[in-house]
Amino acid sequence: MSDTKQRLLDGAIAAVREHGIAGVSARTIGAAAGVNQALVFYHFGTVDDLLTAACRASTAERVERWSERLASAGSLRELLAVGRALHEEERQLGNVTFLAQMLAGAQADQRLAAPTAGALQLWVDEIEVVLRRLLAGSPFAEVADVPGLARAVSAAFIGLELYDGVDPAGADQAMAALDQLALLMEIVDDLGPIARRALQAKVSRATRRD
Repeated sequence: MSDTKQRLLDGAIAAVREHGIAGVSARTIGAAAGVNQALVFYHFGTVDDLLTAACRASTAERVERWSERLASAGSLRELLAVGRALHEEERQLGNVTFLAQMLAGAQADQRLAAPTAGALQLWVDEIEVVLRRLLAGSPFAEVADVPGLARAVSAAFIGLELYDGVDPAGADQAMAALDQLALLMEIVDDLGPIARRALQAKVSRATRRD
């Protein structure tokens, strides 16, 4: 990637953080990138195309940054601990602000919706791999919709990141509740073989009724 294109991608993120999605333009992006605003159209065609490229590129970079930490999680509680650390770093870097603005823009502009969802899918895919490994052999593995659960976990982290901006104590409480749920699942996994078989049979019957 050329230096100018990278500066435009970085400038787009900086402009969204400073001006919000409603206030971003080729002019504000050019100013943040330190280049002529005409280069936005030369390299990316439209402002929306630049924003979606910036969202995709920045998300891919952050997923790669956290991939090893996520892969090292040995339990759901450890996964949540990584999520807490991820949340704090992303908030301090301003990535939460950028993502919040992209999500807000996607509500009103369908041209941003699909690319933003595609960027978020990168997190979902990464978390799904971890969940499949952690749930292997668990009584929950038979009934868990792992792709759906990965989306739920991703949505929870994203929602908590946004919620943290208006109610940090509430966000901490919600994260603590998720930690308690993960602890409960660990307790179930530690049951003896008889209790595990009984639980699995009950879960299977409940699943068939549904």
